[in-house]
Amino acid sequence: MRVKTTLTVLLLAALPMIGTAELEKSDLDVKKISRTVAYSLPVFHLNEWEMNEGISTNAFNLFINSLDPARSYFLQSDIDAFSEDADSLHKRLRKGDIEFARQVYEVLMERIENRIVFAEQQLEKGFDINVQEDFLWDRKNAPWAQNEAEWDDIWRKRLKNEYIARLVSKEVYDSEETNAVETVSSNAVATAETESSNTVAEVEYDEELEDANLSPEEFILQRYKQFQLTMESFDEEMLLQRYLSSFSLVYDPHSDYMSPSSVEDFDINMKLSLVGIGAMLRPDEGTARIVRIIPGGPADQDGRLKAGDKIVAVAQGDEEPVSILHWPLYKAVRLIRGELDTTVVLTVIPASDRSGSRTKKIDIVRDEVKLEEQAAKSEVKELDLGDGQMRRLGVITLPDFYADFNATSKNMKDARRASTDVRNLIRDLMREGIEGLILDLRNNGGGSLVEAIEISGLFISSGPIVQVKENKGVQVLPDADPTVEYDGPMIVLVNRLSASASEILAAALQDYKRAIIVGDSQTHGKGTVQTLMPLGDRKGSLKLTTAGFYRINGGSTQLKGVTPDIIIPSYLDVMDLGEDSLEHALPWDNVRPAMYRAGKGFEKQIPVLSEQSTERLEANEEFQVFLTRRDRLKERFETKTVSLSLADRLAEAEAEKELDDIQSGAFLADEDEDEAAAPDLILDETLAILSDMIDMNRLGTESEMLAPNLSEN
Repeated sequence: MRVKTTLTVLLLAALPMIGTAELEKSDLDVKKISRTVAYSLPVFHLNEWEMNEGISTNAFNLFINSLDPARSYFLQSDIDAFSEDADSLHKRLRKGDIEFARQVYEVLMERIENRIVFAEQQLEKGFDINVQEDFLWDRKNAPWAQNEAEWDDIWRKRLKNEYIARLVSKEVYDSEETNAVETVSSNAVATAETESSNTVAEVEYDEELEDANLSPEEFILQRYKQFQLTMESFDEEMLLQRYLSSFSLVYDPHSDYMSPSSVEDFDINMKLSLVGIGAMLRPDEGTARIVRIIPGGPADQDGRLKAGDKIVAVAQGDEEPVSILHWPLYKAVRLIRGELDTTVVLTVIPASDRSGSRTKKIDIVRDEVKLEEQAAKSEVKELDLGDGQMRRLGVITLPDFYADFNATSKNMKDARRASTDVRNLIRDLMREGIEGLILDLRNNGGGSLVEAIEISGLFISSGPIVQVKENKGVQVLPDADPTVEYDGPMIVLVNRLSASASEILAAALQDYKRAIIVGDSQTHGKGTVQTLMPLGDRKGSLKLTTAGFYRINGGSTQLKGVTPDIIIPSYLDVMDLGEDSLEHALPWDNVRPAMYRAGKGFEKQIPVLSEQSTERLEANEEFQVFLTRRDRLKERFETKTVSLSLADRLAEAEAEKELDDIQSGAFLADEDEDEAAAPDLILDETLAILSDMIDMNRLGTESEMLAPNLSEN
């Protein structure tokens, strides 16, 4: 069936073709800023790499990919022409010359204009939605179009993909008789590129759907026009930040150039502090990607926004959404933050949807991140051992390594600190008569290094906790307090989102053989420290990696993170959420081990505990359902194409909704329950492992007590 619809004259009149834009000049001293960055990177970065042809070529690739991540706008002939300068850009940068960036931008704007004309023609021509063919949505490693015919075919499939996604949106989701609907929306660009704003997701059933009066053709063309306007709005400062960041990102993915406007919002960029949604963001292929949800913040309280989600549009209350695709992060953050108790509506591509064919809307009321909500919490869990016996186990959940630095610096006795809170919780749990303890560090992205050291010290007598490597050498940071708050059976529970300070604590207790580590296949793997280095008045700053964390056994926590002693499969292991998913991530390395005395360890216990856990999970029907759906999620992440048959896409729609539930665990909740009521399968199994561990310790102790008597006989 070929569908053909004539685009309305009204739409084309309202969105006239815009000519190639001229880059708006800024009042910045671009030449001086560029020179400063070129000479500062090799001196102040941890690796002290010389800026040479290799750095230049990698920066070239990063810059081109930042403008055209799906390799859909530039032709191979463009890349060939650009490549003539690829290995000499560092020399030009030392002279303060960024003319290359301006030239690439101008070519891009010409290509965008060309493709919008093609889109108008193709949308008017229509598509055969019954033919069996696929669209390669993940084109970040695909070859550039060799000629115009190849270019047109890529775009025909791309537009058809968006058209079918829009039809699925209207046919499947808009017709559901529920109080809320999640709408599959046209994505004017595949996720690998995400250059266009998507619409509708979670809206009230009786509310008029956004853009409901637009035909699919009008809807798609409007999104491309919006993208063109976004790119037309680029000014010299925005281009400068993107170009210079391409050089800094070659050194590692956490190093960055921040323009003067960006520096003004640095604190909010990192944490959306004060009044906002409470999420850490980073640029990702034209979108603002959620790196971490801040404990205690509005997004954490709401629960719908997840790490890995990509924000593509922002609306203020009932106003129309504004596309933020390809915006500098500081501009996106300014739009997201706002007045206390006001509502911001985010259009996001779910982390579980790699193809970018669906979006959802999440409305969040802005509020302050409350320290009380970030604080550590404890709970006593009771396990039924049979014969009327109950085992009491303690769980301390630590969302963040927080500290009230203001109060601490003034030596205030009541200064709020994670270590003080955890110490008090341990004492409370001991009074409750617990037999074992779980320290839950899942989703804990780090925080104060001092607090990580202090909390580690609550479980060991004294000794080194972490090693920090800087250009000047390696420093060992110890816990000097010989007091031990808890010396009983203990598990540290982690996942792929446990990062930085969490990894330091988990690694230290693993190296001391003080606790068994349980969780995902590894933790996040961020073993580096960044420093903000001002470049001078109206020059911006460099955020540079200046130090690295190392375990006391000598190994880095970078890239590899911490490998748990017992692994419980998780959906996070199939998603690109770790340091190892970032381009140009620093490699793992090691330093000389520190001097420390480890405990007896769990060498004999761990294989047995792991086997018992596996048997238990294999018999757990709920967990097996979870694994089946996790495998489907993995398959989706590994599949780089989508069908361009409407029948196939309609059949996939319901299955995709189920996969979204995996992130939250909502698929395990009863129909009349919310996500919070869903069982925590990972924690439940960890409690069972801890109980097994207690039994093994008890048997071991009894054997030791009997041994002397046996020898005497």
